[in-house]
Amino acid sequence: MEIAKNDRVNSLFDFYASLLTKKQYNYLQLYYADDYSLGEIAEEFSVSRQAVYDNIKRTEKILEDYEAKLHLLADFKVRNATLDRLVAYVNANYQKDAKLERLVHDLAKDEED
Repeated sequence: MEIAKNDRVNSLFDFYASLLTKKQYNYLQLYYADDYSLGEIAEEFSVSRQAVYDNIKRTEKILEDYEAKLHLLADFKVRNATLDRLVAYVNANYQKDAKLERLVHDLAKDEED
């Protein structure tokens, strides 16, 4: 469960990091991406562990609220799943259609960027 939560927070962070305050950004970056402990973050910013914990929990809720309103992560997952099905279908049924393969390849490349 912890891995799934970390993965979700990191994904939400990827989409919504620019909407966070500098402190929220730094705490989440250190905690989730750089694997700092609450104590290490508290020491780095000269605050209590409880202050760091509270800020991280509040920021996680903010990220979830952004997702509930904007659906960027959910929409991204749907687009990727659709693209995966399209690529599989083209590969299975249209191997000799170079133009179609190129269009699908370009679409997949655009989605990665």
